[in-house]
Amino acid sequence: MKEFQLIEHYFRNKGQKRRDVELSIGDDCALVNPADNKSIAISCDTLVENVHFLSDMPAHALGYKSLAVNLSDLAAMGAEPAWFTLALTMPSVDESWLASFSTGLFEIAEYYGIALIGGDTTRGPRSTSITINGQVIKGTALTRSGAKNGDWIYVTGTLGDSALGLDVLRGVKSVYTEDKEYLINRHYYPTPRVLAGQALRTLATSAIDLSDGLVSDIAHVLKASKVGAIIDVNLIPLSNSLKANLSREDALSYALTGGEDYELLFTVPESQRGAIDTALIHAGVKFVKIGQICAGDKLKFVDDGKAFIPVSRVFEHF
Repeated sequence: MKEFQLIEHYFRNKGQKRRDVELSIGDDCALVNPADNKSIAISCDTLVENVHFLSDMPAHALGYKSLAVNLSDLAAMGAEPAWFTLALTMPSVDESWLASFSTGLFEIAEYYGIALIGGDTTRGPRSTSITINGQVIKGTALTRSGAKNGDWIYVTGTLGDSALGLDVLRGVKSVYTEDKEYLINRHYYPTPRVLAGQALRTLATSAIDLSDGLVSDIAHVLKASKVGAIIDVNLIPLSNSLKANLSREDALSYALTGGEDYELLFTVPESQRGAIDTALIHAGVKFVKIGQICAGDKLKFVDDGKAFIPVSRVFEHF
């Protein structure tokens, strides 16, 4: 199968159709028509085999996750997903693999109403690279730089499941049979908190998605906002599966530094705490308060009032 046949069969005229796409796959460029009162949010993520995903990762899961991690970036800005491009590199044309990959990709694309409008395919070590575009009403986008002294710090969902799922897949951790599928699926199929991000736009002062681990990611917020923070590790949300299979120390290590949770961390002033409860309940997302922004530039963790030092599992890109 040649490149253009591959594109035509597996990617062109698939998935979401949007009225704001004037010209899609099949020309030198795509043409889109953003709304006049919207800013465009743009992000790009690349996943490389044996660096960001295991070589035996199911193609369906890789298709899904490749887009999910980009959608999580839009969620952190409070943006509405609109369009994306895909650059797919493969060692050879495997039609069964492509069919499963494109199915996973378009399942999540259709769920979030986002259209594939172009990209590229080439031969080489397997990797996916997606550039995603979203829209947000001008002046309302969430950023990392708005946290203020006294703001409360929240996270959605539970933390650490994806990292433990990865270690189960790698064979370095064993878990109870009844927890295995849940943990692996949390790694393969993260849930980008798109609706939660949109609900937070006028309420939160800052936000970030948790891709590299809470310790690393909150540090980006503190640096951008020029503030410090105190986190109470007793408040970190842990799933029953994580707690059932790990000691408390290991569970906190996975939750704080494991990465690939793709949950949201956000800050909220005292005046908006009640509104947050209503907004996120309507978005169908669980969330908990884990700490508070403070003056200075230090990130401190406490456990029953005593200093706590997380054991690092942070992924390094280089």
